Amino acid sequence: MNSINRRSVLLGGLAVAGTGVLAACSDGSGSSSSGSALVSPTGPAVSAAEKKRTSTGRQHKLTLTAAPAMIDLGGGLMPRTWAFDGRTPGREVRLSVGDSLVAELSNQLPHRTSTSVHWHGIALRNDMDGVPPATQTAVPAGSTFTYKFIADAPGTYFFHPHVGVQLDRGLYAPLIVEDPREPLSYDSEWVVLIDDWVDGVTGTPDDVFTELKLGMADMGDMDMSGTGGMEGMEMGDSASPSASASTSSDDTVEKFRLMGAASKLLGGDAGDVKYPHHLVNGRVATDPDVHTGKPGERVRLRIINAGSDTAYRVALGDHRLTITHTDGFPVRHQDVDALLVGMGERYDVLVTLGDGVFPLVALAEGKNANGLALVRTGSGSAPNATVRPKELDGMIMTASQLRAADDVRLESAKTDVTHRIKLTGNMMKYDWAINGTPFDMKNPEAHPIVVEEGRRIRLDFVNTTQMWHPMHLHGHTYQLGTSGPRKDTAIVLPGKTVSVFFDADNPGQWMLHCHNAYHGEAGMMANVAYRA
Repeated sequence: MNSINRRSVLLGGLAVAGTGVLAACSDGSGSSSSGSALVSPTGPAVSAAEKKRTSTGRQHKLTLTAAPAMIDLGGGLMPRTWAFDGRTPGREVRLSVGDSLVAELSNQLPHRTSTSVHWHGIALRNDMDGVPPATQTAVPAGSTFTYKFIADAPGTYFFHPHVGVQLDRGLYAPLIVEDPREPLSYDSEWVVLIDDWVDGVTGTPDDVFTELKLGMADMGDMDMSGTGGMEGMEMGDSASPSASASTSSDDTVEKFRLMGAASKLLGGDAGDVKYPHHLVNGRVATDPDVHTGKPGERVRLRIINAGSDTAYRVALGDHRLTITHTDGFPVRHQDVDALLVGMGERYDVLVTLGDGVFPLVALAEGKNANGLALVRTGSGSAPNATVRPKELDGMIMTASQLRAADDVRLESAKTDVTHRIKLTGNMMKYDWAINGTPFDMKNPEAHPIVVEEGRRIRLDFVNTTQMWHPMHLHGHTYQLGTSGPRKDTAIVLPGKTVSVFFDADNPGQWMLHCHNAYHGEAGMMANVAYRA
């Protein structure tokens, strides 16, 4: 099966985004150790920026209780994990542009475990960003903390902890900010939240991280032919824990580290972690979530990758998808067969439903497994758990080939400063970092990337590693190149450079990090800090 040719034009840009005309921009400083005073997350500049946000005066109040739970993933699988209010994903939070979210986090986690909530993709006030120790003290077990902020940009977002590798447990949920003047026309919505799952099945995320930190074995024999190990493969039952975990009592046997996962779409190594399950809306592929509709119905899918180590190739069998948004911001509409969605990325698509039963497949890129949900509009039998619709090998879209809608494209402006964000590290030592320096959790202001309010900033993500990285910037959206989509998370392929631009209009201290939960925790994180 040769599935590369039809999509080669689309995928070419992923590898070279940020080059070409952007290469003419001057290269500026990287991390700064200037010692200049930085804006405090609780300082007056943060409060002043919040006062400028347009508010409806309405408040949306909720309580999030983080606690141990036994959850039902379908198929008789009921692992113990940590979850918000006893379910995974947590309950969807939905509000309108300009509303204030008032969310009380109650930490009932065991073993004196502290936690937080990060509102992924929202350009909110800095002291509500939920990132210990930079913007707040982690919420101790048995304590509460109330997040309050104005959500002034419509879009598809989600929330999750920002402590350790808690992202890879069940503590996450969708956050939808509706536009009361929504320009799209559709009949219904379906939020599609995808996740890679290990907790309570083969171990915990902390177990995974402990093994990963030992370093990776020789990667020299990784298969990079064809579609990266995709050709001619027979997908096993991804719902079987034995397919991914060793049952040997030999402590030297790798239980969680994944060797040989490869993808041309991702430029090489597809991921580090063996996952026994890949979930769509909290269900395993053998017992999937079902969206019921009518033939001819126009549906808006809000697709969220809440995973920690897995990119997903997403397609709906026998349907074409029209991309309308990525990371909450509108793009020029593009019809495609499938999407490649990195961790932390979100895509909104429109689809007109046919008559029958159709598989929505989230193929774990390069990992020989998949998640599954179903769309049912008529009679018919459900496909098997490992179904592979032809659309997965059709025209696949990545963000680098999209263009921002005219009304959200950044205005032309001179770049005031360029920061070179060098992504460093390797699987052998598992020493991921930015500019060669791992983030210091004990001193988050140690090596800031300093920006000034009111300036146009360029970030050059220079990936010197053999691994792809989804790079996420808190508190802002950037633009890929001069006319690409507005994003807060972008895939940077190994050996490539991606240049992005943003306006420094939200004072504070903001994390910039790889949204692979394990890379970020190992140190691939930096503080983009405003000069006071």
